Amino acid sequence: MDEFARIQYWTSERQSAHWQHSRGTVLGIGDDAAVLDFNSAQDGIVGERRQLLVSDTMVEQVHFTEQTMRDEHIGYKALAANVSDIAAMGGVPLHAVVSVCVPATWGPERMKSIYDGLYACAEQYGVAIVGGDTTSSPAHLVISVSLTGAVEAGKEIMRSGARPGDVVFVTGPVGLSAGGLHVLQGASANKRHAEKVSDPDCRALVAAHQQPAPSILAGRLLLRSGICHSLNDVSDGLASEAWEIAEASGLRIVLEERLMPKSGSMSAYASSVGSDPLEWMLYGGEDYVLVGTMDRSGVTALKAEFHRHGLPFYVIGKTEEGSPGVEWIPLPHGWNGRNSGVDEMALLRTSLPKRGFNHFGT
Repeated sequence: MDEFARIQYWTSERQSAHWQHSRGTVLGIGDDAAVLDFNSAQDGIVGERRQLLVSDTMVEQVHFTEQTMRDEHIGYKALAANVSDIAAMGGVPLHAVVSVCVPATWGPERMKSIYDGLYACAEQYGVAIVGGDTTSSPAHLVISVSLTGAVEAGKEIMRSGARPGDVVFVTGPVGLSAGGLHVLQGASANKRHAEKVSDPDCRALVAAHQQPAPSILAGRLLLRSGICHSLNDVSDGLASEAWEIAEASGLRIVLEERLMPKSGSMSAYASSVGSDPLEWMLYGGEDYVLVGTMDRSGVTALKAEFHRHGLPFYVIGKTEEGSPGVEWIPLPHGWNGRNSGVDEMALLRTSLPKRGFNHFGT
């Protein structure tokens, strides 16, 4: 197949013209440029809106290997990473363009599986795929997705809005994706370890890594609450995202180990392989839950609203005036939930290192 035949094979009859029009698409795949009408998009936004634009790239051997991702999961995750960025602003995803650099080792059928995953994610989150680019690659597959979104004008939630006295929250447990990656890498390296993949706990971790769930509904609930002051998605690790909020907002964030939600599946697997689940929770990344800060007075009502929608919500710390940074209060030795008060624990603060996934870090 030539380039145009392949594009037709991968994208034709995936999304109806009627559905694309409902997302504000005037002209999609098939011309030199897509034509979009954001004002006609049925996105639930009333009144004046602003456009959001995000982009993310996945590279073979950097973000995935044949041992860690099936082809359809690569496509799914490439779009999901962008959807998560829209969620972190409180927005609604709308239109995606997808560019792929394809080596000879990836034939049309494998690439069709990539697009199967892309369109599965698009269907789940209401994204119209409206174009892109295709080129050859000398060695590895590269897939780059750019995504538009919309948000109520002036209500977008940024990293820079945290205030001293806020509580810090997450919209789900963290560390599962890193645990899933550990499972998959271990299974690839050790046949005895491969047996663990079939365990229910491990299957949950693997699913979290291969098909993460961006937090669009959580982001919308936070925006509508009017009391969420800052927000970030956990893509590079909780510690890294907390540092980004602290630096952007010019304050100190204090996280408490006793408040951190810890997945039972992750804890059980970590214990079985002698790993520290906190390392995955703080520095693993790719969980795509949201971390942010909000007015303390609204926690009870917002938590109830989250639970009404079947979503988790956890307070994990607070913000303070001070030099930008992130501090950590670990569990004191022998702490069992009853014999150590907050005042005592405050004496045990340590600085949380600013690290996480960084392409150019040392």
